[in-house]
Amino acid sequence: MSWRGLHGLSHWGRVYDNGMRLTDESGANRNVVELFAFFHDSQRFHDGSDIGHGHRGAEYARTLRGEFFDLTDDEFELLYVACCDHADEITHDDVTIQTCWDSDRLDLGRVGMTPDPEFLSTEIARRRDTIHWAHTRAVNETVSEVIADLWYLRGGHAAN
Repeated sequence: MSWRGLHGLSHWGRVYDNGMRLTDESGANRNVVELFAFFHDSQRFHDGSDIGHGHRGAEYARTLRGEFFDLTDDEFELLYVACCDHADEITHDDVTIQTCWDSDRLDLGRVGMTPDPEFLSTEIARRRDTIHWAHTRAVNETVSEVIADLWYLRGGHAAN
């Protein structure tokens, strides 16, 4: 899959930014939301329908746990469920999983869709100003600071 594709680095960065904006108010576990942004689509084979990509992303996270990041067992369970079910489920009772899924759904502008508040779980994600902010960034293909800094996308030195 292309790093520059619909589910590539720029998407991950916007999901991260969306999640960080949401966690401050939703009360979600910030560490889980951050890691979700980078694992949820990390094991896609392509940008089309890719059954099982969330589960593959969760399993990939399992292989890196303890070496590249640390989460408690409870936190890891939240990350695992959020990754596994993000493409198939609509709602969940846990605010951290809700925040993960909202952070992803707020980036639908990249595929020509405006996020629908009825399919968002947290109050902050359903707000008109939050949807407008995230949608504008998605439509404009905004590159997150975290991606620009980590992958040297500034000044024409784009990563391959």
